[in-house]
Amino acid sequence: MTKDEERIARLKNIVQAMPESPGCYQYLDEKGTIIYVGKAKNLKRRVSSYFMKRVDRRKTEVLVSKIQDIAYVVVPSDEDALLLENNLIKKHKPRYNILLKDDKTYPSVCVTNEDFPRVFKTRNLTARGGKYYGPFSHAGTLNNMLDLINRMYKVRRCRMPMSEDSVSQGKHQVCLEYHIKNCLAPCVAKQTKADYLRMIDDVREILSGNTRNLCCRMMDEMMRLSDEMRFEEAAALKQRYDMAREFVEKSEVIANYEHDIDVFSIADEENVCYINFLHVTSGCINQAFTFEFKKKIDETVEDMLSLGIVEMRSRYKSRAKEIIVPFAIDTELHGVTITVPQRGEKKHLLDLSLANVRQYKFDRLKQAEKLNPEQRSVNLMKELQQKLGLPRLPITIECFDNSNISGTDAVAGCVVFKKTKPAKSEYRKYNIKTVEGPDDYASMAEVVERRYRRMIDEQTPLPDLIITDGGKGQMEVVRRVVEDVLHLSIPIAGLAKDNRHRTSEILYGFPPRVIGVEINSALFKFLTRIQDEVHRYAITFHREKRSKHQIKSALDDIRGIGPATKAALLKHFKSVKRIKEASPDELAAVVGTAKARIVAEALAATSDSAPATPAEDAR
Repeated sequence: MTKDEERIARLKNIVQAMPESPGCYQYLDEKGTIIYVGKAKNLKRRVSSYFMKRVDRRKTEVLVSKIQDIAYVVVPSDEDALLLENNLIKKHKPRYNILLKDDKTYPSVCVTNEDFPRVFKTRNLTARGGKYYGPFSHAGTLNNMLDLINRMYKVRRCRMPMSEDSVSQGKHQVCLEYHIKNCLAPCVAKQTKADYLRMIDDVREILSGNTRNLCCRMMDEMMRLSDEMRFEEAAALKQRYDMAREFVEKSEVIANYEHDIDVFSIADEENVCYINFLHVTSGCINQAFTFEFKKKIDETVEDMLSLGIVEMRSRYKSRAKEIIVPFAIDTELHGVTITVPQRGEKKHLLDLSLANVRQYKFDRLKQAEKLNPEQRSVNLMKELQQKLGLPRLPITIECFDNSNISGTDAVAGCVVFKKTKPAKSEYRKYNIKTVEGPDDYASMAEVVERRYRRMIDEQTPLPDLIITDGGKGQMEVVRRVVEDVLHLSIPIAGLAKDNRHRTSEILYGFPPRVIGVEINSALFKFLTRIQDEVHRYAITFHREKRSKHQIKSALDDIRGIGPATKAALLKHFKSVKRIKEASPDELAAVVGTAKARIVAEALAATSDSAPATPAEDAR
């Protein structure tokens, strides 16, 4: 028996002795360092799954190869196991556990512990500073809230130490804030301490998310003042009430729930996942965060979401009695209801959280692409390979297209993309030689055979994928040439267009089948770009050839007329048609009498033998 077999046998003996109870288990390496922490409802069943003959993922296999010992703790419930797992991970930071990436400090609002408290935004939380509200993930929301507080209550903004004694002793004097009506000057007793503290109590309500309750109390107070004929005070209070109502209406209001709600959603990637957390108080969202979790082995989304729920509720001290999640999780929290809504206001909350986490994921991917442009190309090629089931990464892609007008001046173009970028030095133009009339299939067959027969002769590397600018018919033509004639094995895809000449679907395989690609995805846009490029290239070549043909048919065959004379005539008269219509004197003024006579006679003979073609008229 080898040493590794002895190690596995010893670990299996430990597992056999484990209880079938909730608890936490820890894997230790040869140095006694905890390298992984997990929780389970059934310790024996969960841990034994790691030591089966075959494991699902390479990462799990690597973890098992490092385990030298197993420790475990039995706890009364699954909830206790979840909490203990969270604490152990935070304490020991095991190598193979999910790691919470948290490199940003969100701002909070501090209400100081002073005789005349101040209210301000801060990122520095100290135990003696006062009471903190937040943190707030959206700076705009926080600034709007502070602006509302300053407009409604005129809380002092100065930083000077202020107490009842210093005010009574006249140690302060009013500042500019009082003169511009941003403060009621409690420093010189123009506002009493009791009145100032009542304002601070209202500020605390707003910061706690209880704006609705505050509005109700303000309305009751307004009615009382009105009944007592104190209309000026009632009018001043109504201004505050209107400000508060406006703020509530602009906030994200879900419903007037009597209890707090936590909402969680998750977006998964290969090595990371993103978890969004919304905290709802009195029907308003007053906290919203998205965090990134880095995976170390093959954790399920259920496990990651469970850990994220415990971590975020602990971090932000949430005591909400209801949690909304996108799918059922195998976790129980004491006194907390876990809901998976299907419709209604709670479903709206969940959709909002999902939108946030998807946007966060999208932003992170875009940032990664900007930092590493090559990664975007690799991701596109990997996605294309996965969608089509290609045997290798499509580093080199070639696409063909034909262009002609009723079979005349028939040409074709081939564009080459390498690592998703156009390799213009490898583009090729083809004059159709063996096909007469408008036969796109025969033209495509000729060009493809010429292209790859030459590459075989010159031993040039063949492409990883061929794309045809057409549907099933074009794909079959290319397949017959590539496989039946040239005996090559190159994957072939087709880009079919709808009746509005827009790319509508991607085809692959024989018989061709439609490959599902979202029309707004980066992959679909990349393939459309290839199609647009080959179409542009073929059309441009066709126009160049047709233009040369139009000029040549009229002037190039005239004996005694060289390029300089032809250029002078076209520059002056702009078209062959106008040259034909010009008088001998007008021609002579440009190229002289002798050449004018030659040109006039030659063009007259051409007009007598055949009528002017539309191509000549167009030129």
